[in-house]
Parts: sequence; C-alpha cells; structure tokens
Amino acid sequence: MTNDEFRHSFRVPFHNSLGLAVYSCGVQRCGACHSWGPAVRDHYLIHYILSGHGVFTNAGKDYHLTAGDGFLVEPSHVVHYVADREDPWEYCWVGFNGSDAKRLMGQTGLLDRTPVFHYDKDRMFEELLMKICNTSGSSPSDEARMESGLLQFLAALMDEFGVPSAQHTNGYEYVQKAIKFIEYNYSSDIGITDIASSVGISRSHLYRLFMQHISLSPNEYLMRYRVNKASELLESRNLSVGEVAYSAGFSDQLYFSRVFKKCTGTPPSRFPSYERAAKLKEDVR
Repeated sequence: MTNDEFRHSFRVPFHNSLGLAVYSCGVQRCGACHSWGPAVRDHYLIHYILSGHGVFTNAGKDYHLTAGDGFLVEPSHVVHYVADREDPWEYCWVGFNGSDAKRLMGQTGLLDRTPVFHYDKDRMFEELLMKICNTSGSSPSDEARMESGLLQFLAALMDEFGVPSAQHTNGYEYVQKAIKFIEYNYSSDIGITDIASSVGISRSHLYRLFMQHISLSPNEYLMRYRVNKASELLESRNLSVGEVAYSAGFSDQLYFSRVFKKCTGTPPSRFPSYERAAKLKEDVR
C-alpha cells in the first residue's frame, strides 16, 4: 500500500445460525485500480462510497460510482468492482446474512431495483456503518452491538428506499404483520383492537383483509393460535390445565375449557397426551 491507502476491517471468525449476523465490516481507502472479483459472495455485502470513483459490475452491467453512491452484492451473484486509476474510491462496508436477512433486505427496496443507490443528504449512512465497525469484536456483547448497529443501518435504508406500506395494493402485508404480532403476544391480554393498532389499520379493515387472504376473522385466528399453543403445552409439559390456560393467553380457565373443547372436540383435562401424563404423575406418587 502507498501512504494514501489504508484498510481497517473486522471479520467474524465464525457464524452462528442466527436470524441476522454481521460477517464483516470495515473502511478502506483503495489504491489505484484496486479490485475484487469477478467472484461471488455467500452473504449480503453493502458498500457506501465516501470519496473518489470506481466501477461496480453486476450481471454484465457497469455502474460508474462516486461519493454518496452505494452498491449491494447479493449472495451467489457474480460481481466485480475496481477503484479508479486517477481518483480511487474510499468506502465503508458491512457484510451479513442469516435467516432474516433476505426478508429485511426485501423491505429496504434494494432487491427490487438496480443494485446501486445514492444518498447525500447528510453523513448518516457513513456514521451508521462506522458505528458497526467501532463496536466490532468476537464476544457475545460485541456481536449483539454489531447486530443492533446493522439493524439501525437497514432501518435507515428502509426509510429512504423502501416502499411505504400504503403503496401495497392487496393488503397481505398487514395480515403478515398482524400474524407476527399474534405470535409474539398471544400469551398476553391482547384483543383485536391491539392487533389492528399494531399494524396501523382499523378493526374493520383488518377483518376484511383476514377474510380475504386466509378466510378467518382475526378473532378466530387468535383463538385457534392460542388453542394450538395450549395443545402443545398439554402434550409436552407437566402443567395443570389452569397453568396451560394462562400460558396460552386465557385469563379464565372455564372459558378456556369451553373454547378448547369447541376447537378440538375434547376438553383439556381429557386431552390424550395430558391424560397419559397425569396418570403417570399419579403412578409416581
């Protein structure tokens, strides 16, 4: 490297099976004609250019980029990028993957457009990426801070380039968000008003969308979800019927028993696996 070149980077030594994990991050002032590829990555990689010029090639198309531009490398896509000979670029980057990575990237809007973007309103993107670099490390707390920084950066991309929910026409994204809210909160005292508020629409609109897309009302879906969770608890845990009821979000045990019998045809106290577990408990005594 010449005196004008530098590179500061961090690479995670191993990757857990996480919903989202940083693979690498860094900042680099490249030398003239410094290049990478043509090759593929096994993870997502986002570069944001701080100064200088260079060329990013994706799917056979060249993109001539400069400060304020960014480019996305998707897993298994053959890419090549090279710094300018006269004014080589300086960029920061973050590489990441995980079971939630594609879903989150889809919400940024970058997967549905060209793999380049531009942002020059302020230094927010640079600061968010540098925050990830500055918290890099291999301890669990370092990994948590890096993931937190990555989520903040992806949220900024969503705010800037993502498609607002109101622009979706069929409303299915509201149903998905409502179902996710139920999955996370079914054991709490939630109702349809809470679910509708969580996704930002009215109760009546939520009802219409649920009937349109899954042929169940929100209340029926919530009830079935709770009963399914109760069934799992009866089958796998040594809990009383009352404990199962409260764990599944029912504050009234008698009401829980009526709903459970209506949905399954069997009262919870006579649910097959629960009966066997209760008998075994008595035999042990």
